[in-house]
Amino acid sequence: MTGVGLSDKIGNMEKTNSKPLSIGEVSKIFGIHQDTLRNWEKKGLIAPLRIGPRKDRKYKLEDIERISNDKSIVKTFNAPLTDDSGKMNLTQLKQFLWRSADILRGKIDSSDYKKYIFGLLFYKRISDSWDEEYKKVLEEYHDEEIAKSDHNHRFQVPKDCRWEVVQKQAEGIGHKLNEIFDKLTNANSPKLDKIFDDLDFANKDKFPNETLQRLINHFSQHNFGDNYISSDLLGDAYEYLIEQFAADAGKKGGEFYTPREVERVIISILKPHEKDHIYDMAVGSGGFLLEAYHHLKNEAGEKKARSLYLYGQEINIGTYAIAKINMFLHGLDSADIQRGDTLADPKFLNPDGSLKTFDICVVNFPYSIKEWPYENFRTDKFGRLDGYEMPPKKNADYAFILHVVKSMNSNGKAGVVVPHGVLFKGDVSGHIREQLIKNDLIEAIIALPAKLFYGTGIPAAIVIFNKNKPEAHKNKILIIDAEQDYEEGKNQNRLRKKDIEKIVSAFEGYRDIEKFARVVDIKELEENEFNLNVRRYVENGEDEEVVDVKAVWDEVKAVEKEREAIDKKVEGHLKELKY
Repeated sequence: MTGVGLSDKIGNMEKTNSKPLSIGEVSKIFGIHQDTLRNWEKKGLIAPLRIGPRKDRKYKLEDIERISNDKSIVKTFNAPLTDDSGKMNLTQLKQFLWRSADILRGKIDSSDYKKYIFGLLFYKRISDSWDEEYKKVLEEYHDEEIAKSDHNHRFQVPKDCRWEVVQKQAEGIGHKLNEIFDKLTNANSPKLDKIFDDLDFANKDKFPNETLQRLINHFSQHNFGDNYISSDLLGDAYEYLIEQFAADAGKKGGEFYTPREVERVIISILKPHEKDHIYDMAVGSGGFLLEAYHHLKNEAGEKKARSLYLYGQEINIGTYAIAKINMFLHGLDSADIQRGDTLADPKFLNPDGSLKTFDICVVNFPYSIKEWPYENFRTDKFGRLDGYEMPPKKNADYAFILHVVKSMNSNGKAGVVVPHGVLFKGDVSGHIREQLIKNDLIEAIIALPAKLFYGTGIPAAIVIFNKNKPEAHKNKILIIDAEQDYEEGKNQNRLRKKDIEKIVSAFEGYRDIEKFARVVDIKELEENEFNLNVRRYVENGEDEEVVDVKAVWDEVKAVEKEREAIDKKVEGHLKELKY
């Protein structure tokens, strides 16, 4: 923003006792897109008035001041995009990347354009990094052939695939991008297989040449090489974009994104260690795996964090590409992300064809799927049904859970996000749950607040599994009711740091906490027919009001008498009117 500063504009509003502003006026004041304001509203960070028959948004002076003063909403407005060295900080990078989405917004469905932005970002990164690597080796050896040699580059970027090629393209940019992505895939196979498969920039209805030119020009403003943007910085900005796109996509956002706070609860409980093998059977955008990496990095340093073995499988090709790129941008090239249906065709197998097992399993699987590979699972050759009944034909929840249990090694632990129905449904689901409890595999149940997940207000729960429980935990389950501890938002609630710490501390203490946690013995569970409904065991609400039944009944009878008297009056009036 130039000319009148932000504080001056707010001051002018105070002096003139200005009327509420429209969303367009506020977006101009702050130099941000209108959708950014809508996203803040979805998160409950701001609450504009809704005026008139069309419910137009109007922002009061207090809203403007809140946006400008609250650092949790935004850290800087219109800050210089780079410092003197040409480098962006995290806030500037987030803003820059979000503006790239503005170019496509309105032209493509919000749930769809994320993959195109991610694909272009990744392409720019590997092209700029190749240039850096080439210059570094050339300066050292003064030999172009050595500088071009494959072993000196993390990714191979042929000469006709460099960013400068598409930057100079005036016409047919979409076709050129498709051609480049095909060549990059072939030059880096199998490393980049399927990464660009779901992208088609040649669709002129979605991508007119002028729109693509704007996108290319936008990304061309900055160098995305490692010398300018570290893996940690770019990775953090990429995760920010994923969250923003999830908020934009609403219900569809939940298909590829699990709130980081929920992942943090599970990883903080499971506590990954050096060289652990960690597996997510429905990996989405890869958030659980990255949370494990970040956790160990904070606890023990980057070297030990990079010793983790990370595995994931994802059925959706677009989401698979997002997860792969997420790993690459964080510098976790060794992460093994496979594409396919985990229930029908699990990819992580031992040489003898049995399921590979892991130290830690994590998953937020798609809930209550009715159409799933029931027949494949029923004739299961992987032993997932050993000792258990076949899950219901019209609900895949327990199929996912049995896959997790079979994928845990003899000391394995798991954290699984589930719908509450998993805890109390009867029939076949109840029989499977009973057997899991009798096998002493469940260590804890954690009920989460409602509205944490994109696209649904339904509350979920976390089930912690452990194949090697500590002696003090055996034949017991810790049940935690954390439904009341959260920060409320208009459309989305979130767990605060103190909420996460409270849950983790309760698990580590593994003891009764009034109105929050209770250790339940297997005998009590058996008396309750192995029902794990949290409310059966933990009362977290206010004390129930003591009801005087006789007084209430007397009140009901009095109301009945009054109603009878009124009925007689009405009947008399109707007779007078000859009805």
